[in-house]
Amino acid sequence: MSQVATISYVPWGFLDSQSRRDLSAWLSQNSDGYFKKAWITSSGSEAMEGAIKLAREYFVWTGESQRVNFIAREESYHGITLGTLSMGGHLIRRGPFESLMFPGVYRIPACNTYHQKLLGETDEEFISRKTEELEQAFVQAGPDTVAAFVVEPVVGAASGCVPSFPGYFKAMNAVCDKYGALLILDEVMCGMGRTGTLHAWEQEGVTPDIQAIGKGLGGGSLPASAILASGKIIQAMEAKNATFTHGHTYMDHPVVCAAALRVQQIIERDNLLPNVQSQGQYLEKLLRSKLLNHPNVGDEPFDPALQLARCVHETALSEPYNMALYFGQGCAGQGTGDHIMVMPAYDVTREITETIVDKFGAVIDDVFGKLERKDFNFPN
Repeated sequence: MSQVATISYVPWGFLDSQSRRDLSAWLSQNSDGYFKKAWITSSGSEAMEGAIKLAREYFVWTGESQRVNFIAREESYHGITLGTLSMGGHLIRRGPFESLMFPGVYRIPACNTYHQKLLGETDEEFISRKTEELEQAFVQAGPDTVAAFVVEPVVGAASGCVPSFPGYFKAMNAVCDKYGALLILDEVMCGMGRTGTLHAWEQEGVTPDIQAIGKGLGGGSLPASAILASGKIIQAMEAKNATFTHGHTYMDHPVVCAAALRVQQIIERDNLLPNVQSQGQYLEKLLRSKLLNHPNVGDEPFDPALQLARCVHETALSEPYNMALYFGQGCAGQGTGDHIMVMPAYDVTREITETIVDKFGAVIDDVFGKLERKDFNFPN
């Protein structure tokens, strides 16, 4: 409220604010100075749209204006604007707008060992196969026409909390370097502590040229997201004495910046990221114990018309469970499966984690028990 009382809005193109400077400095310092500039936006879609445009303009600044193509992955989601929908592979959300999607996006399979690793295939062989998929996309597009490879370190809405395989990002980054393309990481859903480190890429051994962050930045307090640019990008911009041709009315909003910084300071003050790590590992252990061999969890396909994920969600909301689950309809497995995501708060306790898993397991049994008995009222 103090920021609202001090200065609640400035037009970003003409004036600056101390809260924007403070948040930008914090983001840079907490990347060990790797990120040199941040543009503060108000949604993940805005941040990713800006990241795509920034990659394009970087090559205008460096004299490679032929780089107009992008490589992205199937079973991915990067936002709901036309540009980000074009980049993403979320079939349901793209569906009504396919005729409006822009060309120049070449797609490769996502990295999903559960569905993709072949019987008897070694880790090295799997990484080699994924590397070849990216190589072939560069060849198909024309290596010197690709601006960036756009990827989520942990896939969220499109297939349900799917992490990469160890070594995957190092291999992908090497291919991008080979062909002179940028690496854009979409950490809107998985970044800012959600994987136990501030940035998910800290666990992957790579650094992005451009990154988008979102949900964890403001923690739901105010709509906050950001485009983060590495020194490589800013050096090219400054060498041309240029500015990024981009902006929204509420970009770099002083109140949003102040709220986002305060959220991050609270996370630091309460030492929450170690708790994310420990409780995340405990959650995985409990879920594996409860559901790994469950007959209705895994590869078994269901008729999408049953809307099973929605049934699980609505059952969970009802008595006696009273819990919220994130559900996805018909997007896992290229439209053949549903998914459910369990995403506790950063300050979740061991006891609450146990309660979540117990209730979740009971909900699954409830829904599929009714399905077997044919006494379930499915959503219209």
